[in-house]
Amino acid sequence: MRILIVDDEASIRKTTAVAVQTTGHEAVEAPNGARALKLVETEGFDVCFLDVKLGAEDGLMLLEKLLQLTPGLAVVMFTAFANITTAVEAMRRGAFDFIPKPFTPEQIRQVLQKIARTRLLEQRVQQLESQLADESPEIDLTSAEPAVQRVLDIAFKAADTSATILILGPSGTGKNVLAREIHRRSAQRERPFVTVNCPSLSRELLESELFGHVKGAFTSAVQDTLGKVAAAEGGTLFLDEIGEMPLEIQPKLLRLLQDREYERVGEARLRKAGVRVIAASNRNLAEEMKAGRFREDLFYRLNVITVVLPGLRDRPADLLRLAQNHLAFFARRFGKKVQKFAPEVTAAFRAYAWPGNLRELRNVIERAVILARSDTLALADLPEEFSHRPDATVQVGARVAISDLEAEHIRRILAASATLEEAARTLGIDPATLYRKRQKLGLS
Repeated sequence: MRILIVDDEASIRKTTAVAVQTTGHEAVEAPNGARALKLVETEGFDVCFLDVKLGAEDGLMLLEKLLQLTPGLAVVMFTAFANITTAVEAMRRGAFDFIPKPFTPEQIRQVLQKIARTRLLEQRVQQLESQLADESPEIDLTSAEPAVQRVLDIAFKAADTSATILILGPSGTGKNVLAREIHRRSAQRERPFVTVNCPSLSRELLESELFGHVKGAFTSAVQDTLGKVAAAEGGTLFLDEIGEMPLEIQPKLLRLLQDREYERVGEARLRKAGVRVIAASNRNLAEEMKAGRFREDLFYRLNVITVVLPGLRDRPADLLRLAQNHLAFFARRFGKKVQKFAPEVTAAFRAYAWPGNLRELRNVIERAVILARSDTLALADLPEEFSHRPDATVQVGARVAISDLEAEHIRRILAASATLEEAARTLGIDPATLYRKRQKLGLS
């Protein structure tokens, strides 16, 4: 690393430079703020050791100027006038660390090692983020369906508050993705986003994972564990599939939500929690509550802001746009020249029920792009269920029940329409009636 040493005492600059150079880094010296600013403007530096008192100059003021010129610069303050107030103020203004005078060469080496480790971690995070972007299509949280866009608008309006948010909807509709986007838009965005998958563990292990435990709390508790609530401190705790949380744990979660307090397993001490809770479920929690599987008081505590994500079948205006986005992504990823869908593929997509929702759409198109043999994705590239047709088509005048005619007619109109509203207008009924008919006829 290239390291700038800013101090008005030549002996301090020399001593620091020797410590820096013995660890394999390059050292450049500056006796005052003007020289330091000129060097930073014209040369690149990774680290700056900066004295708080530069003669008549204020090192804290210089710190801000240096960071304005090079925001990624790791500035380490040192001074003979060390105190807690100065240290806190330096860190508040963006200093990486603080070393009191007199310091030893070992202290210099340790702080440089700390900076190097931090840089490696930052690079690793950037690599992982880049890798994740390469492996997943860009998140699209917009909708041409007015009802769906209203749901998203509510979620995003609530994002920048501390309100508990409950996300409901079938599996594969993007509840986890929406939860992460809410966190990204919140005041807690710089703090952790921690997920607890409620169905994945037994009651005992789930309680320990959520709240932590102390050594000896149970047979395998060989050391203290903080738990996910502590890990999410200052950030967001996402409780995925909360409808499957055991009844025995629900009162403890209720206390966390009401009083912001919890206890680790095996410990009587109350701990405070500063977390924002987002919960999700593919179950109807109101029905779970009536059946006695979900606490009423917990339901109403969670039900502050509730958003319901509809299935993909209820988003006909979004279907082809989302499909095209996935097509472009996977074509890039696999180096294929597939650019569009054949008309029969579009028709098949519109007629299909999409029980797996967005997750199924991604998987279907990923598979199809891999198998595609031209620049147009064909019906033969899709799974078998998309090309399946009934042996006999319901026709007017055939010896069939009126309900079968109605079901077939509604199916065809839905397949040919871009939105539910358009289909309802064609059929001469309101969208709510069409929705109910689709549910009754099993077309959703």
